[in-house]
Amino acid sequence: MRWATFDCYGTLVDWRHGISTSADLIAPGRGAALLERYNRHEPQVQAESPALRYRGVMAEALRRACADEGLSPSADDLSVLAATLPYWPVFPEVGAALSALLAAGWRLALLTNCDRDLVAGTLRRLPVRFDAVVTAEDVGAYKPSDAHFTRFRGSYEPETWVHVAQSYVHDLVPAHRLGIRRVWINRLGERPEDPSVPQDVLPDLWGLSGILAS
Repeated sequence: MRWATFDCYGTLVDWRHGISTSADLIAPGRGAALLERYNRHEPQVQAESPALRYRGVMAEALRRACADEGLSPSADDLSVLAATLPYWPVFPEVGAALSALLAAGWRLALLTNCDRDLVAGTLRRLPVRFDAVVTAEDVGAYKPSDAHFTRFRGSYEPETWVHVAQSYVHDLVPAHRLGIRRVWINRLGERPEDPSVPQDVLPDLWGLSGILAS
């Protein structure tokens, strides 16, 4: 059985747009600045509290981002990311790219740093059905821990497996460590710290089915 696993937010869903526009709701005009601060804090919160549910991670990372910007949001304000996450936009090429994989016989799965209830809202918006989902809530850890990958491998025993993701640190590094084939969806034009970690690199999901057919 051939499996293609995907990170969800940042790879299939426009995570940056979702966070910045949501932050604008509680701090008008400050969304872009809060996004950049948030990006630095979220991995720290996940590393400090691996058992914390993702809605709690988002609230704490946003609180720290706001503090950096001299803002004092209410507890209700800090729930904005969890409230809006199911409505964050899917990247425009996702439907066609994933449909092409399904037509070629691939099974699809999500390995996501999210809670089951939150990703359920996103799954209703994704344009194809996924055969499996492994969440941080399921494994009690956040990527770049190996836990998502080892749970998936133990549960589904893929004969052929490729992991597709935007995050170099959260996804490519553990996939490389575990010997899983990997495709970097480098939407931000980043440079890898170690060029051997990404195997194939695309700016988006267009062309993914061609790479996996080779």
